[in-house]
Amino acid sequence: QVQLVESGGGLVQAGGSLRLSCATSGSIFRRNAIGWYRQAPGKQRDLVALITTYGGTNYADSVKGRFTISEDNAKNTVELQMNSLNTDDTAVYYCYARNSWSHFWGQGTQVTVSS
Repeated sequence: QVQLVESGGGLVQAGGSLRLSCATSGSIFRRNAIGWYRQAPGKQRDLVALITTYGGTNYADSVKGRFTISEDNAKNTVELQMNSLNTDDTAVYYCYARNSWSHFWGQGTQVTVSS
């Protein structure tokens, strides 16, 4: 059974940094992408950053230059380094993975940026 478990969320002041981590357990057959989405209150869930098997790394325009996604295959983790945070980054952040048949989600971790 596939599980994605996020950690590292919390409260930070604007301009600060946080590092999110997603631990993956169980193998995803022919996984073709892994990354992060976020959902702010009253808004839809949006892509933040994604590592794809054939397409490299994709970032939302709003986080380019501030966020960095990385994957550690030895530890089965994917991490999101978030710098220069602002109040618009406040959201629940979800770890995400997919193959050709299914989408997999973590339970989410809250990130709150105070002004």
